[in-house]
Amino acid sequence: MMERSGNKRFYLGVVLIAIGGLLMLQRLNLIPWDLAEMLISWQMLLVAIGAISLMNGNRVWGVILIGLGVFFLLPEFIDVPREIRRLYWPFMLVLVGAALIYRQHGNRLHMPGGSVGKSFDEFDDFVIFGGREIFINSTNLKGGRSTSIFGGVEYDLRQATLAPEGAIVDCICVFGGTGIKVPLDWQVRNEITTIFGAFTDKRGDTFRHGQLDTSKTIVIKGITLFGGVEIKHV
Repeated sequence: MMERSGNKRFYLGVVLIAIGGLLMLQRLNLIPWDLAEMLISWQMLLVAIGAISLMNGNRVWGVILIGLGVFFLLPEFIDVPREIRRLYWPFMLVLVGAALIYRQHGNRLHMPGGSVGKSFDEFDDFVIFGGREIFINSTNLKGGRSTSIFGGVEYDLRQATLAPEGAIVDCICVFGGTGIKVPLDWQVRNEITTIFGAFTDKRGDTFRHGQLDTSKTIVIKGITLFGGVEIKHV
């Protein structure tokens, strides 16, 4: 499971490096303006997110996002009649609706989501343009990885029991967020790197530091980029 998560983050890293590299070349005037405008566009963003989805097993949404990106890029290459261009957004709605119906009939995807239950000792979740609420009741929770891009995921760990050595949760939030509900006696250690993001512990007055059990420690690691991680009890 962790190997699959490593692949996911590898692909995300490649995409971010490619986008950053293109932006640098464009700023240095090393690529033609017309080409830069096409490559650094919301249409190509759809293609990139679709490619990530495909590589992570979300075939339906991956194909749809790539198809939409290419469809909206067509006017850059060919002269599309106005009558066809008027069908762009209705066509997109039909595609998204068809994908939702397909997903409802048993295809397990991570975008958008609902609520699921897990008894795994380790978890691995990847959410794009959607949200999931996940209840975990593991009796030996070791931690996991959570990646959210333009979406959010919330974990309810209040019925879980930590492994004797504690747990480590590695979060990546890019224009997204992760919420984690924990028991009152758990000690939470923040090791998040925030870039235009935030880490907040909203338990506030619902617990006293004297109630914390140092033998029950969960470490929150990772990075937030225009996103956030939130710890709470209710």
